Amino acid sequence: MGYLNFDFLQIVSAFVVLFAVIDVAGLIPILISLKEKGEQIDANKAAVFSLATFLAFLFMGDVILKLFGVDISSFAVAGALVIFGMAIEMIFGIELFKMDGPKGTTTIVPVVFPLIAGAGSFTALLSLRAEYFLSNIIIALVLNIAVVYLVIRKLDLIARLIGAGGVYVLRKFFGIILLAISVKLFMSNLKTLLSSI
Repeated sequence: MGYLNFDFLQIVSAFVVLFAVIDVAGLIPILISLKEKGEQIDANKAAVFSLATFLAFLFMGDVILKLFGVDISSFAVAGALVIFGMAIEMIFGIELFKMDGPKGTTTIVPVVFPLIAGAGSFTALLSLRAEYFLSNIIIALVLNIAVVYLVIRKLDLIARLIGAGGVYVLRKFFGIILLAISVKLFMSNLKTLLSSI
């Protein structure tokens, strides 16, 4: 669709779609779990990198994937496998991912990708791109990133309000939700991949 045409209803609609796909509420127990492991999550860096990643994909998503010879279904399957691993960690209390990168990289992987800017949100962006004006999508995107920033910034306060028991229950509950999302993402895109062979 076009580039500039500010429409309040389009902004609200795009915001709701992205908010549902990014799933900030579902991120809370995962982020708390990472912090409990001693990982540092930088709210500023997470917001900037997430927004930059989304904007890059919004403008050049198809080109970037084609450059590496990867289609959106393959990308989604890869993201689903990472999400599956994180769900297993949350449900069974085991550690699959060894955080062996340099200090501070947890903010980028797995927080920015695939948790915030993952295959699901990229697919949603491409869908929105075909329906809404670019200006409205960008505004909705910025508003979502602002919410993500506030959640990460106030994570310690949120953890205190929920309490240790609440965090435990949320982690298990959203672990199962995350597992279901990863299976759905994997199966739906696997069908697409197999049908293209």
